[in-house]
Amino acid sequence: MIEIELIRNFSIIAHIDHGKSTLADRLLEYTHTVSERELKNQILDDMDLERERGITIKSHAIRMEYNYDGKIYILNLIDTPGHVDFSYEVSRALAACEGVLLVVDATQGVEAQTISTLYQALEHDLHIIPVINKIDLQGAQIEEVKHQLIDLLGCSESEIILVSAKTGVGIDRLLEEIVVTIPPPTGEIDAPLQALIFDSVFDNYRGAIPYVRIFNGEVKAGDRIVMFSNNMEYEVGEVGYLRLKKTPTEKLMAGEVGYIVANIKDIANTRVGDTITMVNKRAEKPLPGYRPAKSMVFAGIFPVVSEEYELLKETLEKLRLNDASLVYEPETSQALGFGFRCGFLGLLHMEIVQERLSREYNMEIITTVPNVEYIVYTKKGEKIVIDNPADLPDPINIERIEEPYISAQIITPSEFIGNIMKLSNERRGIHKSMEYIDSNRVDIKFEFPLSEVVFDFYDKLKTISKGYASFDYEFLEYRASKLHKLDILINGEPVDALSMIVHADKAYFWGRKLVQKLRKLIPRQLFEVVIQAAIGSKVIARDSVKALRKNVLAKCYGGDITRKRKLLEKQKEGKKRMKRVGKVEIPQEAFLAVLSVHDDN
Repeated sequence: MIEIELIRNFSIIAHIDHGKSTLADRLLEYTHTVSERELKNQILDDMDLERERGITIKSHAIRMEYNYDGKIYILNLIDTPGHVDFSYEVSRALAACEGVLLVVDATQGVEAQTISTLYQALEHDLHIIPVINKIDLQGAQIEEVKHQLIDLLGCSESEIILVSAKTGVGIDRLLEEIVVTIPPPTGEIDAPLQALIFDSVFDNYRGAIPYVRIFNGEVKAGDRIVMFSNNMEYEVGEVGYLRLKKTPTEKLMAGEVGYIVANIKDIANTRVGDTITMVNKRAEKPLPGYRPAKSMVFAGIFPVVSEEYELLKETLEKLRLNDASLVYEPETSQALGFGFRCGFLGLLHMEIVQERLSREYNMEIITTVPNVEYIVYTKKGEKIVIDNPADLPDPINIERIEEPYISAQIITPSEFIGNIMKLSNERRGIHKSMEYIDSNRVDIKFEFPLSEVVFDFYDKLKTISKGYASFDYEFLEYRASKLHKLDILINGEPVDALSMIVHADKAYFWGRKLVQKLRKLIPRQLFEVVIQAAIGSKVIARDSVKALRKNVLAKCYGGDITRKRKLLEKQKEGKKRMKRVGKVEIPQEAFLAVLSVHDDN
């Protein structure tokens, strides 16, 4: 039986590429959790995508044992993602901890996402250990970063730990600091069971397996458990710890982190943030502090080959087993046939889902323009929530349209302020405040419409700041805006998959650019293809793809001019008829053209 005083539950928070996964590797190595043979870089990042991009996408948990002062301490590390899209995963992990390591890169200093995650940690009242990583690099600015951390946390210089995750310098001191300063968990073994689900995985043979932190009580094989959110009851088949592989144990007690196998067939029944309790000794209320994942970006996903619709459905179901934040429902498009409307946490999340569909399941898909969720108020007093432009009511019936706004924080070297202000003005940004963190770095706060940020704002920001600016945002509120539905018409027929909701000031720009792009992408037919951009019945831009012309006069060598005219008139009539019945094939690139319209700006 483990004493609760010897358990330490902690997480690592850091900006992308500040060395979080490498630091986790060193902790595993120094506590001998993994042998030298098993050790590889980013050991907790088990997806190929995580390794390639150098980011953590899914939360991970692992148990280590550390000998300090003659006692064996149990250290539970719950690794978290660093990207703004996965802030929900971060909130899950933090609720299961008592302390965090705040890791900052010695060459880059404090970044926007570090600050936002730090505020979440402070809300959970966690003990914070400031860590400066990469001190071995030539460009390390240790003194400057120390001052940034002191200003941010109000800590003393002696509390800041200097490490190099790559070489292992300072790791011993960091492990001692975790044991000495992070408080042990609290909880009563005799109280009714309260286990918080902070993550879950799906096993083909054992069903959905929730990863839990036990706050009160204990759980063992043979117990009957119940979920608070849906009252589903299960019998526990196995409990255990999370090492590199799942290690069964007799029981899990208050303060411990582990997994529960209970033959749960659907991962939707192991909702993240849900509380597990006992059937016969039920807790009075669930554990507080979790918010459900909210989709911020919506897009249609369609199979390239329409016969693969059922396959795509199965694939999305499988993908959802490991990604509870993915939301989807069936959708039909005149241009693309049957597919699904999917909700994502953000643009990176959408990109990763697309990558996984093509890599892991070999699915060929078309993704429509990403949209945000709008609230439409009609003149009849109805309130309609819309995430697909095709569902927008007739403009005559609309009282007003509200779009989501976000509060954004950009931290940048001061030399790039002008470029960032210009970019923000282009994206309808409202400047709120500007503060200097030190002599060179500035913290700028803006309010943006979310629709202006979801396209390529992050990429543009990185380009104009040479990669130095960092960006973080959170949802603010819905505000009324002057918005219109922009339709693309091919030979007078609207293509619903290319429709979009745009601001009145940008409608002409978007319409003109889109029409120009589509003209280059749509292949020439035997008849003229007219491309138009329209708002309601008003056409705001037009272009055409000239017809391929067969030379019908080739067989005429001399003779009467009337014969030539007759052949040309016949060809003209044929082209008119073809235009009426001919179907224009729209290539996949056309649907991606919308995403690159900003690049030409």
